[in-house]
Amino acid sequence: MSMDEALARFAAEHHAVFTTAHARLIGFTTQQIARRKAGGRWLHQHLVAYYVAGAPPSWKGDLLAACWAGGLRAVASHRSAAALWALAGGRRSMQEITCPRWRRARHDGLVVHESKAFDPVDAMVIDGIPVTTPERTLLDLGAVCHESVVEMALDAAEKRELVTKESLRAIVKRLGRSGRNGVGTLRRVLDSHDPDRKPAESEMETLLVQVLRRHGFPEPVTQYEIRCAGRFVARVDAAYPQWRIAIEYDSYEYHAGRKAHARDNARRTKIAAAGWLPVAATAEDLRAGGPSLCAAIRANR
Repeated sequence: MSMDEALARFAAEHHAVFTTAHARLIGFTTQQIARRKAGGRWLHQHLVAYYVAGAPPSWKGDLLAACWAGGLRAVASHRSAAALWALAGGRRSMQEITCPRWRRARHDGLVVHESKAFDPVDAMVIDGIPVTTPERTLLDLGAVCHESVVEMALDAAEKRELVTKESLRAIVKRLGRSGRNGVGTLRRVLDSHDPDRKPAESEMETLLVQVLRRHGFPEPVTQYEIRCAGRFVARVDAAYPQWRIAIEYDSYEYHAGRKAHARDNARRTKIAAAGWLPVAATAEDLRAGGPSLCAAIRANR
């Protein structure tokens, strides 16, 4: 195998990127490296990293290159970490890292947070990319995203068992003393959660709870099972058992079509027959602040 083939294989295993240090380990000399760079066979990315010409760039490759440029202790963080964890607030269109010190050159799409006090316990590796833990990611999101986004990310992380309320409160306690950005936001989100509430099934269900909260309604019971005479009727996205109101997020993708319409009508009929009022929450209404949903609840509570 030639050195170029060996380097291509290494790059393929690292999201198509490599550094000159990796090339030297394979056996490339300074002159060979210079010729490949000058001839356009290696394409520069974030100070120290390169793509092999013709290799398809990827957001993970750009992010790994940014981490390598930040040094041995650099990690993907904030919105980039959320993207790796597939959480709300994640952005693939930028590379956001945390490292002890950054060279003062600026790069489009690169956001750097300098921190000399970053604790290694807050880092791990996903798909070969150093990244903040789910707990640290949620805390950091609080510094760059709206509180509602952090709550959506928290619900998803808890549902997937990436975090627990206890692990999140532990990191808030540990980093709160240093006044870390994002601590206050994560603390408020945790304090606003009913400890008995189940995590929402989707980001839109989290938005549903947020809308109800902003309109002054009590926290609904999420993923509530309606029963009649001990027999299961339906599990709904949210409910107010005290008012016998059942709320379901009405997703256009899931509920479109004649069969879906008939299925939904039959389901609502069963809920109504059990003595409950079924109320639909649409994405359009929720994004507008929930006027129709909240009016229906007020009229029937």
